[in-house]
Amino acid sequence: MRAAGLLNPGVGAREVRATTSRCLVALFFLFILPSVARTQEGSPSERRQGGEYTIRVNADSVVLRASVRNHKGTPVSGLGKDDFQVYEDGALQQIEYYSHEDIPVTVGLVVDNSGSMRPKRPEVIAAAMAFARSSNPQDQMFVVNFNELVSLGLPADTPFTDQAAQLQAALSRIAADGETALYDAVAVALEHLKKGNRDKKVVIVVSDGGDNASKHTLDQVLAMVGQSDVIIYTIGIFIPEDPDRNPGVLKRLAKDTGGEAFLPESVGEVLPICERIAHDIRSQYTLAYAPANRKQDGTYRVIRVKAKAPGNGGLVVRTRAGYYAPSKPQPLPALTGSLSSRP
Repeated sequence: MRAAGLLNPGVGAREVRATTSRCLVALFFLFILPSVARTQEGSPSERRQGGEYTIRVNADSVVLRASVRNHKGTPVSGLGKDDFQVYEDGALQQIEYYSHEDIPVTVGLVVDNSGSMRPKRPEVIAAAMAFARSSNPQDQMFVVNFNELVSLGLPADTPFTDQAAQLQAALSRIAADGETALYDAVAVALEHLKKGNRDKKVVIVVSDGGDNASKHTLDQVLAMVGQSDVIIYTIGIFIPEDPDRNPGVLKRLAKDTGGEAFLPESVGEVLPICERIAHDIRSQYTLAYAPANRKQDGTYRVIRVKAKAPGNGGLVVRTRAGYYAPSKPQPLPALTGSLSSRP
């Protein structure tokens, strides 16, 4: 399976629309299955009252979600804490938390509703309905619609949903028309994720990657990503003659967050891609460490994670590329001169 490319030029718009439908239906159906927690030895996670999960780590810790595959691209399970090594700016870090649990997530679906997406809109809504009917009530779902404008699909008093009627209304609020403000939409999704109370945060972007209407720049969005622990998966399904497609943006958003970009070359690849995304989210390892570098200097710290296991050969670990360290608050300037009283 390839994770980059374009649809074959011979594929017509009707087949592209059908492909989009099959992709999203499979993705949503597989993504929100009833969660079965598989607690590993030494995992300090706990289940809250009401079925919620939380991770007990120091507030200054860096939390990583890591996907591990062998040289054949097959997911690797059964690894323990001692099988991982975490490096920050080349320096080995002490892992203080490890788990391999299937935990509930907060997930945002960022849907391109620009003019180029108009033929695909009915299939997108139908796919969302399939998702709602099979959703896990412990997961949280929201929708960000965008063309040249960006809006949250759900009402202001309903930040998340797993209900079919609410999801349908969320996706039907605007007509597919106009230009594309992808960067603004991702920025809105990142902010809305902060309202979720699930430890794992995921964004799935369905777009061609083009942007011609945002107030934010790509660099600004990437800076926001570097200050969060969100995982972004991107799906780019293009009409061959679309001049605005930009697969490079979709790849960059996914790579920096530890997600993955999928740009299928043929319709036969779409369903396996959806299955791969769903399985990837549900089978990730969680690692956390307190950085040895305690400086609050606002610099970007590069992260690299290695994994080893007997009989598995070289393992490939995918996680976020790094993060921005907090900046130390600047002291207020001292007052100079003398205060005079009014006569």
